[in-house]
Amino acid sequence: MKKYILSIFLLIFLINTCQKNNQEDRSMTFKDELKFLKKYIEVIVLSDSTGRASLITAPAWQGRVMTSTADGDNGLSFGWINRELIAGGEIQEHINVFGGEDRLWLGPEGGQFSIFFKRGDPFDLDHWYVPPVLDVEPFEVIEKQRDRVVFQKHVKLTNYSGTDFNAELKREVKLLGREEIASRLGMEIPENIQKVAFATANSIRNSGNNPWTKETGLLSLWILGMFNPSPDTTVVIPYVEGDEKDLGPVVNDTYFGKVPEDRIKIEKGFVYFKGDGQFRSKIGLSPKRSKPIIGSYDAGNHVLTIVTYTKPEKAIDYVNSMWEMQKDPFAGDVVNSYNDGPPEPGARPLGPFYELETSSPAAALSPGEILIHEHRTFHFQGAEADLDKLARKCLGVSLDKIKSALR
Repeated sequence: MKKYILSIFLLIFLINTCQKNNQEDRSMTFKDELKFLKKYIEVIVLSDSTGRASLITAPAWQGRVMTSTADGDNGLSFGWINRELIAGGEIQEHINVFGGEDRLWLGPEGGQFSIFFKRGDPFDLDHWYVPPVLDVEPFEVIEKQRDRVVFQKHVKLTNYSGTDFNAELKREVKLLGREEIASRLGMEIPENIQKVAFATANSIRNSGNNPWTKETGLLSLWILGMFNPSPDTTVVIPYVEGDEKDLGPVVNDTYFGKVPEDRIKIEKGFVYFKGDGQFRSKIGLSPKRSKPIIGSYDAGNHVLTIVTYTKPEKAIDYVNSMWEMQKDPFAGDVVNSYNDGPPEPGARPLGPFYELETSSPAAALSPGEILIHEHRTFHFQGAEADLDKLARKCLGVSLDKIKSALR
């Protein structure tokens, strides 16, 4: 009996310790993350004039924004960083999930024009590979200022159908000041709200000799932001209302199997999706249903995240990333959200993390032509009464509604 009681106390201790460690991980400071990253890679830190709003970029990992903070060195770090993988130093075969709250990928992921699968391979996880240029190869730094840095990379890719692409990628990361934030969102930000915002202007140029056409496949610019999950995080995606016959389904929720009802809710004008990092699932909205804004709210840390992006009004061709041979390879989604979790019972998750993603239209470019996609991330932290005003103005919904949507 004594051994049994001792075992129970030991189990309770381990559970409490794990819960404490998980909480500490979620509240990692910017200074902690910067110190950690500097041990393993070269980083570039951008800061505003006060030093409170800052972000970290990594040239070795495609110039991705690893994380940001709204409150200086001791402020909360918003981006998810895979410490275990980075510290291990071993390159993984399929993907190196380093983390980062704004990274550049190219689509499509699946289908006959995929750049993640080789010709003839089945569309499953064993045959899925992230192209090295989007995973482990560095980008060149061509400009650098206190609040701005520009990266460049020349790439060659071959899609599932055998089409070759020669392209030049360029990526500007810019920290946004107070006036720019207000201008972008169309409202003044209260003084007592901590804030950090940045924009990435991502471009692709056809540097080859042949035009890129729908018949042989097209690429797209795809920005993915990885954030720290919590039990209290809800993703919010406003959508265009209307008849399904005219606009199609509100949401695609079958990427990794249909999302369970307790993890997604579709209400008048809004899709709510859990960002807890506990269940592998993904959703997306088409060009007819999406609006140029998405967001999330972490009620535990009082962090409101807003993402806006360029969405050309008349663009309808977006690459399809479903893992299948597709009837319409240009009926893809514009915005996506991914929630990480074990891919199967007993397996380890990639993170955990959750993602907010946006894509450009398919790049039907003649030689020398350029397509640009801008993706902007805003983090606000403060009292709920103040954050509620921002949520209502930007997303069109209250924080109370967001918090209660999936309870």
